Amino acid sequence: MAYEDDDEIAEHGLGDKEPMAEEKYQGVIKSAISDATFYIDEHIAPEREQALSYYRGDFIGNEEEGRSQIVMSEVRDVVQAMMPSLLRVFCSSEKAVEFAPRKVEDIAAAEQATDYINYIFNSDNDGFSILYNAMKDALISKTGVIKWRVDEDTEVAEYKYTGMTEEDVAILLLDEGVEILEQEIEEEEGLPPTISLEIRRTRKTPRFRVECIPPEEFLVARNARDLDTAEYIGHRKLATVSELVAMGYDEDEIRENGGSTDGFELNTEAETRNEALNFRFSRANAVDEANEKILYVESYIRVDKDGDGIAELRKVCSIGGAAYILHDEVVEDVPFAVLCPDPTPHTLIGASIADQVKDLQLIKTNLIRSTLDSLAQVIHPRTVVVESQANLDDVLNTQIGGVIRVKAPGAVQPLSEPFVGQSAIPLIAYLDDIRAARTGITKASQGLDADVLQSTTKAAVTATMAAAQQRLEMVARVFAETGIKRLFKGLLKMTIRHQDRPRVVRLRNEWVPVDPSAWNAEMDVVVNVGLGNGSPVEKTALLMQVLGKQEQILTQFGPGNPLVTLEQYRTTLGRILELNGFKDAAKFFKPITAQQAEQAAQAASQQPPKPDPAQMLAQVEAEKIKADIAIAQGKAQQDAMSQKMDDDRKRDKDIADAMLKAAELELKYNKPVNIEGVIAKMEMPRGPMNGAN
Repeated sequence: MAYEDDDEIAEHGLGDKEPMAEEKYQGVIKSAISDATFYIDEHIAPEREQALSYYRGDFIGNEEEGRSQIVMSEVRDVVQAMMPSLLRVFCSSEKAVEFAPRKVEDIAAAEQATDYINYIFNSDNDGFSILYNAMKDALISKTGVIKWRVDEDTEVAEYKYTGMTEEDVAILLLDEGVEILEQEIEEEEGLPPTISLEIRRTRKTPRFRVECIPPEEFLVARNARDLDTAEYIGHRKLATVSELVAMGYDEDEIRENGGSTDGFELNTEAETRNEALNFRFSRANAVDEANEKILYVESYIRVDKDGDGIAELRKVCSIGGAAYILHDEVVEDVPFAVLCPDPTPHTLIGASIADQVKDLQLIKTNLIRSTLDSLAQVIHPRTVVVESQANLDDVLNTQIGGVIRVKAPGAVQPLSEPFVGQSAIPLIAYLDDIRAARTGITKASQGLDADVLQSTTKAAVTATMAAAQQRLEMVARVFAETGIKRLFKGLLKMTIRHQDRPRVVRLRNEWVPVDPSAWNAEMDVVVNVGLGNGSPVEKTALLMQVLGKQEQILTQFGPGNPLVTLEQYRTTLGRILELNGFKDAAKFFKPITAQQAEQAAQAASQQPPKPDPAQMLAQVEAEKIKADIAIAQGKAQQDAMSQKMDDDRKRDKDIADAMLKAAELELKYNKPVNIEGVIAKMEMPRGPMNGAN
């Protein structure tokens, strides 16, 4: 029943509830811890212990003396086959996770947050080992649990100062953690006194820690659906008195209320993982009281302690089986991320990959054992001996060529049995097919079966490998969306809450101050899981085509085009390098921010626009046509001039011939010829040589 306002709540007496008594509150905490412990230890732990045993290849419990005791390794083989692909998905990129801004003003902060949170995960912590351990825990033991917390590193240094005034000392003492060790005042006549002092400066710096905790240490309420709504989430461990004192708890209070470990030192799941780990032995042989182990539980429980009718999420730290409370506060969220390869809807703890192949390992183990036993009986058959007719020592002697002494012929005969192992071979192959269908791990998908790869078409091999990749990619996507995203979201919130001053770190090959206090804790998280169909070679080929198109667009339309930015072009280059095994693309191409890409586009827009290549080609063609026309015109003029000269030359020749003829006539007939007329004709005006009219 819902109540809409404070008056209605007061009418029903809901606002008059008193805060919960301390004894009752401690009882609630103890009850929640006990119920979660029973759920994990009695319902979840047995399956995880069995999966660990199968992964290690331990005996399955039905071995018989004198028969084959081989144990197959289906669980280990499948897990080991999946791990490289999963690690490549998350670790092939320098930035496993990116933060996406929700507002325009958050763009720069999101870029810096991406660099800084990845720096915390990979540099301040061993990010690869954390992911490796969590993924392997998830594949074997249902859940891989990652936890983050804040530790304080204490730095102590001593300094000496001389010639200081009282104002200088007052300013120095304003800093936190400053303690005066020695002080001396020097006075001279006519001068103000000076102070010499020695101080000790204690500075506490927050350090953000990420760890993969063992599955048996993680507690959860039996009805939990997810981490955000679970009524109870806890982390139990055996902590030494020294560790608890280092956390800031009182040693006397710890020893007085630590009590028993509630049987956690006898946890069989931890001993199954590591046979050398024996808490009983270490506890019994502890020589130092500071190393005495005490059950320490960090609980996150939703409970209405203050009596306002609303259950708050509280962090409660307790010790011992009685759950004696050392620390209690209200918190905003739970600092855990859980990886599960096969989640069950509406349940926090699902199934593991080991759960899918444990039965196959058991069946195949029995089949192989039976096959080996049958083969052994063929190679070393049983022997029929007539009692008292043969020397049993000779019969039992397996030396090659050994003599068997008998009293009568036929006293010793082999009991031959046929080999029946060949009948198991098809069944073993069928079990391999079942394993492939369940997990997607096949010889062809791993590139191990040369015959299959050589006798099958490229399309068939590609389809087989794609099917296996899809199964692995589904597991990777589940890890990314349900665990990795929550982890980095939690790291972002933790840095914003607890880093109270800027920190100078090396990001993108530059030393920059990072101050998360101004960041938006609600930025979206994008996990770069590197998924997609096709092999790295095929993806690289496709990206090269994309790169060519991007270059064409940038060249033709400039950085300010609406289709491709310089940032996208840099992303393509980096992705090509990552697919080919180069993790840090920044060593080859500098990262480009959105702001830098925008500045480049603005600078390009201010420059004169580059001519269109088509227009340039048309212009060149036009100029060529003009040149051809000019050449044609010049040739026509030259032809005309040549023709004119030929005509003039012919005319002069005709006139000269006429004059010569006239002279011959004058001499022959002794008659005068009009030579002047001939000359006049020769001097008649002619057209100019340049062809002008």
